[in-house]
Amino acid sequence: MKGFDPKFTDFPDYIVGITKEIWEDRGLATLHDYYASDIVVRMPGSVSTGNQGVIAATAATLAEFPDRTLLGEDVIWSGTPEEGMLSSHRIMSTATHLGDGMFGPATGKKLAYRILADCHAKNNAIDDEWLIRDNGAVVRQMGWDPKDFTRDLIAREGGPEACVKPLTPANDLEGPYKGRGNDNAWGQRHADLLSAMMAADMAAVEREYDRAVQTEYPGGASGHSWDPVDRFWMSLRAAMPSAKFTIHHQIGRDDPNMPPRSALRWSLHGKHDGWGCFGAPTGAELYVLGISHAEWGELIGGQIKLRREWTLFDETAVWKQILLHSGDL
Repeated sequence: MKGFDPKFTDFPDYIVGITKEIWEDRGLATLHDYYASDIVVRMPGSVSTGNQGVIAATAATLAEFPDRTLLGEDVIWSGTPEEGMLSSHRIMSTATHLGDGMFGPATGKKLAYRILADCHAKNNAIDDEWLIRDNGAVVRQMGWDPKDFTRDLIAREGGPEACVKPLTPANDLEGPYKGRGNDNAWGQRHADLLSAMMAADMAAVEREYDRAVQTEYPGGASGHSWDPVDRFWMSLRAAMPSAKFTIHHQIGRDDPNMPPRSALRWSLHGKHDGWGCFGAPTGAELYVLGISHAEWGELIGGQIKLRREWTLFDETAVWKQILLHSGDL
């Protein structure tokens, strides 16, 4: 871990450790050390630069959810300390909505939801980030439909002209990280699978996924076996049949005492020109940023399958793009 604080055993320890230090231990001031001053942070709902913005957003979130925990489920990573390392960090977060904020007046609701975050770190600091929070799960647990919540959010942000604009290729900012991951076979297998499904080869579901696969999809949707997989990926592609699917980053890992794992960051960019998970086609230009994690295994000899999958995109960011286009406010 050359260039990193020696208190961290390895890169996953760094990622999990600083996350707890910042959020649960209230070490917001450590963001001056752990986040580069000119960091680029991309979320599906916004793009920002600078750690002052990160500190302000962290404080606002903690004011709204003061008992928030961030439980690190996995860190799938690539790179070296000398060149820089990219972590794809999967988090299960619990929180109680005790303060007013982005999600509206305090409801007192107890929440559980996932986050997937890709972070580039070098010399003990994160300088590039892509973060997806399952806002669909958050708002549903508060009693909202994601579309209705997003319509309300646009109004609270000052209307269609003044509201915070979602991430698109047009407003994305270039950060220091230019890597594409690694060439591990598990990452390539995962990339081939998603590419096949996005090219309408839905037979890949039964071919590549274990029959008892466990899946975790946007909206806090847990599933088992092939049907939830088919319905999720089919309905996403059906909503944007002419959109371009791109894999931006892929990692595969073989670690001792862990199953083979992979992490992909991808996007679907194009027209909302089909019936699918976003309702009637509107013709809106949509940019869907997604991150997927997978665990692989061989329960039956000679049959390597995807046994657990986690995929997130932010439903509210997609609905914001649709509502701003349609004017259905």
